[in-house]
Amino acid sequence: MSIVDNRKAFHDYFIEERYEAGLALHGWEVKAIRAGRAQISEAYVMVRGEELFLIGSHISPLPTVSTHFVPDPTRTRKVLMHAEEIRRLIGKVEQRGYSLIPLNLHYTKGRIKLEVALAKGKLAHDKRADQREKEWNREKQRLLRSR
Repeated sequence: MSIVDNRKAFHDYFIEERYEAGLALHGWEVKAIRAGRAQISEAYVMVRGEELFLIGSHISPLPTVSTHFVPDPTRTRKVLMHAEEIRRLIGKVEQRGYSLIPLNLHYTKGRIKLEVALAKGKLAHDKRADQREKEWNREKQRLLRSR
């Protein structure tokens, strides 16, 4: 079951491969995500050393968070994957000009998971071609329905 989707990713990138990863979260973050207070549209995954980190995601704290604790909604969160998967992703990102983009947050067996995509950026003419194709598909559907 999806919690938050990154629709902008499909507009800005060609998605090559998808991976499911865990996230290292604090307790208040889990509660806030379960309440639907997460946003990943501006987020990206960065490689530091042999580890992956989610940067730019925003998790708004619930108003019931303790008064003596100051939550940081945009803190950097560690992405949890198998070491072999991380090494494979690092190799592709460094050599071929790929980016790691978060696609969605979802539940798997009661745990919050992040779907990460290995993606290449689209150029302006690619985006225009995609837009034309979407419009043509919509027009085809309208024509088929009107008959």
